[in-house]
Amino acid sequence: MPAPDTTHVRTERLAALRSAMARHKVDAFIVPSADPHLSEYLPGRWKGREWLSGFTGSVGTFIATRDFAGVWTDGRYYTQAEQELAGTEIKLMKIPSGASLLHIDWLADNLDEGQTVAVDARVLGLAVARLLGDALAARGVKLRTDLDLLDEIWHDRPGLPPETVVEHAAPFAVLERADKLHALRNAMARVSGERHFISTLDDIAYLFNLRGADVSFNPVFLAHALVESTGATLFVADGKIDGRLRARLDHDGVRVAPYDAAQQALAALPPDSSLLIDPRRVTAGMRAAVPAHVRVVEAINPTTLAKSRKLDAEMDHVRATMEQDGAALCEFFAWLEQTLADANRKPLNEVHIDEQITAARARRPHFVSPSFGTIAGFNANGAIMHYRASTEHCAVIEGDGLLLIDSGGQYLGGTTDITRVVPVGTPTAAQKRDFTLVLKGMIALSVARFPRGTKGPMLDALARAPIWAAGIDYGHGTGHGVGYFLNVHEGPQVISPSAPPEPHTAMEPGMITSNEPGIYRPGQWGIRIENLVLTRVVENAGFGDFLGFETLTLCPIDTRCIDLTLMRGDEVAWLNDYHRSVRARLLPHVSGAARDWLELRTKEI
Repeated sequence: MPAPDTTHVRTERLAALRSAMARHKVDAFIVPSADPHLSEYLPGRWKGREWLSGFTGSVGTFIATRDFAGVWTDGRYYTQAEQELAGTEIKLMKIPSGASLLHIDWLADNLDEGQTVAVDARVLGLAVARLLGDALAARGVKLRTDLDLLDEIWHDRPGLPPETVVEHAAPFAVLERADKLHALRNAMARVSGERHFISTLDDIAYLFNLRGADVSFNPVFLAHALVESTGATLFVADGKIDGRLRARLDHDGVRVAPYDAAQQALAALPPDSSLLIDPRRVTAGMRAAVPAHVRVVEAINPTTLAKSRKLDAEMDHVRATMEQDGAALCEFFAWLEQTLADANRKPLNEVHIDEQITAARARRPHFVSPSFGTIAGFNANGAIMHYRASTEHCAVIEGDGLLLIDSGGQYLGGTTDITRVVPVGTPTAAQKRDFTLVLKGMIALSVARFPRGTKGPMLDALARAPIWAAGIDYGHGTGHGVGYFLNVHEGPQVISPSAPPEPHTAMEPGMITSNEPGIYRPGQWGIRIENLVLTRVVENAGFGDFLGFETLTLCPIDTRCIDLTLMRGDEVAWLNDYHRSVRARLLPHVSGAARDWLELRTKEI
């Protein structure tokens, strides 16, 4: 959270923005949470919304007019945004989900005919740009997409990240780059796309078996790609790919070109050619570069579908990774309980949790980095869904309460994401009730069976049903896709009530998805229990394939927080079975205090 003395800095930045708007005769300026690749986590150069407002959440849209400034964000960030925007004129504008476009409605309702809205097309998604343009045109409001006002006022704006690109090699890269390109070209041919332009970083990293470190927590690098029937071009900044890797790419028919040459390559496409693009995964700026004589085919990136369906050999690596990650968590939780039991210890705070859990993972083979910023929230901070402790703002862990820890790791053989809640001191009856309701919801989704083709959003109610029955709800989706040593959030599958059940959201074998219901009581506590699950075929009794979930995450769920009077027999049996599996698979990887902790926390109830 910004310190109080940064309020005047944000006031000065907003004043500078309004001066630039006046110079260009702009009445409203939009700063999305996006870069030229529409990434969730952004390199410093494109953190303009954070730079202007001080709001650090990963989802939000900033809008300034001559007499108004606001940030639109969803329920995961309400409490955080209220705290980070405090003391400024910037208002929190609450929306139902990160996919909401209510800010477009607000602009259409609050601007007058003849006024002008500006946004940088280089960071504006094509699909959103179309909706924005239509809404404003209906009100007689002009849209300009040729201005990057941040460049005029952000004098120490970061440049492009310089980190080098590396190969994701065998045995962890199961498919050769040439094989992936061949499969992509077959998919292109099915929609009559002679060429395919890709901007999304995880799609590019997947397709070319490359990884980088340009974006915090996601092992990706800044690039665009243009794939043709007999070759491909990777647009990446000079110096990021060394000569040896460049030669291997060239062997597979991949040419390396400058990062800023992508638009020119699109503009130079020949007449009567065809280009496949995904309107949800390319910016309006890139689409505008395509000449009118090119036939544009719009469909989801084939790589988005391909990388979501992990291969059996990849899943072998993921399962091994889950064992190493689970062993690291055993070491961490053993340390945590020993530390909390030590009456003579130094004060323990939420930042220490982040440090220790990352250190435990770092001792494990093939660990690369955390997969996102660790969320360690004690009591009231646990109710802030995407809370991030800092040395300036963190709680001391003492007395009675609940500690929520949401963390994950990037390993060469997979990506992990897990949330556990543990008691500190003695949990109350109300805390146990909430914990048990969340656990019941998580179990309900874990054991679900459904026909192949079922859309992910349709499954969300299964996890919410036990929580709804108590008159409670939570303000985030229940599940997101997870990559294979890639982004911790990936699509196309999603388990969320705010996501439309479109065809590409159908659950398919090989997809890894989170299962993470929760209950949050602002100012009191937050509870979320999260496992990753693998979609697989479980039955075909003459009615087509039925799918179910294999639980991948291996870590005990703290039974000290359970109210057994609320649990059914089959739910208790599921938990005991899960703990038997956790114990059997993790025991070979732990020793000493970690082994003792594992055996204690996996005892049957």
